[in-house]
Amino acid sequence: MDQPLLTVKNVSHRFGDIVALKRVSISAKKGEFLTLLGESGSGKTTLLRIIAGLETPTEVDNIKLSNHDITYFPADKRNCTTVFQSYALFPHMSVFKNIEYGLKIRKIEENQRRKKVEDTLELVRLTGFGDRKPSELSGGQKQRVALARALVTEPAVLLFDEPLGALDERLRVDMQVELKELHERLKMTFIYVTHSQEEALTMSDRIILMRQGEIEQEGPPHEIFDRPNSSFVAQFMGTENIFHGTVVSQNGEKCLISLNDHELEATWYGHENLQKGSKVFLAVRAERVELNPGKKRKNLFEGTVAKTIYKGKYSDHYINTDFGELKSRVWDKSSLQESEILFSLRPQDIIVMRH
Repeated sequence: MDQPLLTVKNVSHRFGDIVALKRVSISAKKGEFLTLLGESGSGKTTLLRIIAGLETPTEVDNIKLSNHDITYFPADKRNCTTVFQSYALFPHMSVFKNIEYGLKIRKIEENQRRKKVEDTLELVRLTGFGDRKPSELSGGQKQRVALARALVTEPAVLLFDEPLGALDERLRVDMQVELKELHERLKMTFIYVTHSQEEALTMSDRIILMRQGEIEQEGPPHEIFDRPNSSFVAQFMGTENIFHGTVVSQNGEKCLISLNDHELEATWYGHENLQKGSKVFLAVRAERVELNPGKKRKNLFEGTVAKTIYKGKYSDHYINTDFGELKSRVWDKSSLQESEILFSLRPQDIIVMRH
């Protein structure tokens, strides 16, 4: 087993009467892209600031980096650097001097400083921009300068506090790809805070999804997306269809669930067995609902199309069923001509979660 590069053990924090973190423990491996994901107020930014040394926790067992206890080290002694959403560039300094600043503080020799700054400018694709001022740059270029300033000091851990939040959609998507490629080249440990599911799924090796100061679920992106462990995780990750059901039987991953007098086969990924009669949530993503399937499909039901909404790349169909409204997403942008239809839910596409 690889030893984690960074560990945070049992950290709690309060802002007056507000509990921001409740005995949270996390770890990050060397070279890992770890994302702290959650809605506003989940505690993700507070946790990042505590790791960076910008916030002193109310309670903590310890924070260790490379097996050294840094719990009460000041921010400038932690070998962690933060990239902020606001860029935090010095407006009176050139791009070169902004990036060089951290090296001067560390008393790096001038020739070595120049070489490192030029190499880092090339790394973030800003060769030739060294003499410009921040006011002469676009938002994406400013973010690259902020990234270069953090990278040039070669920290053990690079921390990101929603760095793409101020960019427009196209720039944000481009920067996601660049950050992922940069991480793969540098093999540096990144800890990234965001409220965007898309950013987390696109870039992360592992996601920690937080809610109200606690960890709700953690794992690789495909597991968080396809195997949510609660209705909150399912909804946060964009699962549109969630229903209440009752367990009829379970055999390994195969479950039989009663849903408003209908029985359907579903998938259980939990470790403990489900008890007959226990209440559960069922989650089905809209794109996994199959319309007008063959007659021999499992979980075949009838429904009535209530409305269709065209969204450019796809169409969303809202279907009235015996167990509630169901959303189906069709990527060929087709419009259903008939109102009464058959639809199928494949057992492997129905995730069962404890109530």
